[in-house]
Amino acid sequence: QHDGNEADLNATIGEAEGDSGIAQGELLGRFAEAVIGDDMQALDAARRDVLESLGSQALVDACGGAATFNAIDRVADATGIPIDEARLEPTADLRDFLGINAFPSGKSPAS
Repeated sequence: QHDGNEADLNATIGEAEGDSGIAQGELLGRFAEAVIGDDMQALDAARRDVLESLGSQALVDACGGAATFNAIDRVADATGIPIDEARLEPTADLRDFLGINAFPSGKSPAS
């Protein structure tokens, strides 16, 4: 649950409202959705909005962040990297909530 003092993790699955406790979170969320989508006009508009609202450095940072997350999960899924045994129990509820267990990299070595 979101208490106003921290980021609302519901944003990661598209079920949060507003900024999700993140400065300019709604704008950055639209940008992230556009990056993974296939609507080039939406992506152009999102880039322009980030640039106009946050500046060129923030746009570069947002692009870098999107590219990094895209690469990390693809590498993990492609290689089948399992979650560390020590992290299985502490992250069980979060992984279930976010649907991470559905991805190859989300499965435990015993799965």
